[in-house]
Amino acid sequence: MGLLGGVGGILILSSSPLKDFLGLSNIKEISLPTVKTDKVVLEESSAIIDAAKKVSPSVVNITFKKNMQDFFGRVTTAEGGGTGFIITNDGLILTNKHVISDATVEYMVLTSDGKSFPAQVLSQDPFNDLAVIKIDAKGLSAVELGDSSAEKLQIGQWVVAIGNALGEFQNTVTVGVVSARERTLTASEPTGASVENLEGLIQTDAAINAGNSGGPLLNLKGQVIGINTAVASKQVAEGIGFAIPINTAKPAIESVKKTGRIIRPFLGIRYIPIDKEIAQQANLPVDYGVLVKTGSNRAEAAVVADSPADKAGIKDGDIITYVNGEKIDSNHSLALLIQQYQPGIEIELTILRNAKEQKVKVKLTEYK
Repeated sequence: MGLLGGVGGILILSSSPLKDFLGLSNIKEISLPTVKTDKVVLEESSAIIDAAKKVSPSVVNITFKKNMQDFFGRVTTAEGGGTGFIITNDGLILTNKHVISDATVEYMVLTSDGKSFPAQVLSQDPFNDLAVIKIDAKGLSAVELGDSSAEKLQIGQWVVAIGNALGEFQNTVTVGVVSARERTLTASEPTGASVENLEGLIQTDAAINAGNSGGPLLNLKGQVIGINTAVASKQVAEGIGFAIPINTAKPAIESVKKTGRIIRPFLGIRYIPIDKEIAQQANLPVDYGVLVKTGSNRAEAAVVADSPADKAGIKDGDIITYVNGEKIDSNHSLALLIQQYQPGIEIELTILRNAKEQKVKVKLTEYK
C-alpha cells in the first residue's frame, strides 16, 4: 500500500483534470530529481598508474653470471642480480650493496628499453646497504628524489615498489602502504652469509620479492622515498618488506656526484648503546644515548687517538645523549644521526660526565 499510495500521489499531481477537480490547480508540479550515476574515478589508482609510468623508464635490471665448479669437477653457471634505478642522466645508478657485492664477477645493466651495458661499481657505502654503479650512457631518464622525513612520509600512505621480481620479471609493480618507520633489523642472505644490521628502515606491505632489492619505493607523486632492501622470511611472516629511506641515501649520492665515491663521516669512539636493561645493570643516570667504553683488550680503545672525538675531549665513561639536539635512542642510533652530516661539518654533542651535562663541539672527518 505504501508503494501504491506513493505512486498515486505522483500521478494526481501530474494530472491537470484531477488537480482542478480537487482544487489543487494552484499547486506547482513537483519535479523529482533524477539520479545520475557518474563514472567513479579512483584517484589513488590513477596516481599509482602515473607514478609507475613516470619511474619505470628509470628502473634497471642488474645481472651477473658466474662459472662454478662442483665437487666432481663439473662446471655450472650461476646467475643472479637485482634492481637499481638511474639517478643521473649520464648513467649513475643507485642499488643495494648486496646486489653488487661479488668482486669476482662482471655486472650487466639492462635498461627498460632493452639496451644492455657493462656496469662499473663506483662505490659502496661502509655503513648502509647502498652502492652506486655507473654505465656509459647519456640522455637517460633519471628519477626524482622525494623526502622520507617523518613530516612527509606518513604511516598508512600509499607506496609503489618497482623491481626485477624473482630475477626475471622486469619492472614488476606492486602496491602497499607505509606500515611503520624507523625499523631496525638484522638482514642476511638466505644462506646466512653477509649479516648486516640495518637501521631507520621504512616498513611496507608492498610485495618485495627476491630480485627487487635495490629498486625504488615511490610515493604517489612518483618520487623515490626509499630503496627496497629486505623482506621478512616467508616462513616467519607475509607482507613485511623494508626499504632504506631516501634521505639516508642522499648524502651518499651527493658525495659520489662530487668525488666519485661514497664518503661517510668519522667520529672515532667505541660505545655501547644504552637501554633500560643496560642502564640498570651499569647504574647509569639515563636509559638512552651511548656509553663510551673501552673494550675487553687494550686494542679496543674507547676513543681513537687523534680522532675528532679525541680532539674534542671525549673520554672513556662519557655518555653521549644528543647529536645537534636529536636524542640518541633505539630508533635513532648514534651512527644513524652522525651519517646525516658530511666530513668537515662541526656538530654539537651533549654528554653526561659524572652525571653533569655539558656540550662539546666536534668537527667530523672522513671514515676510512
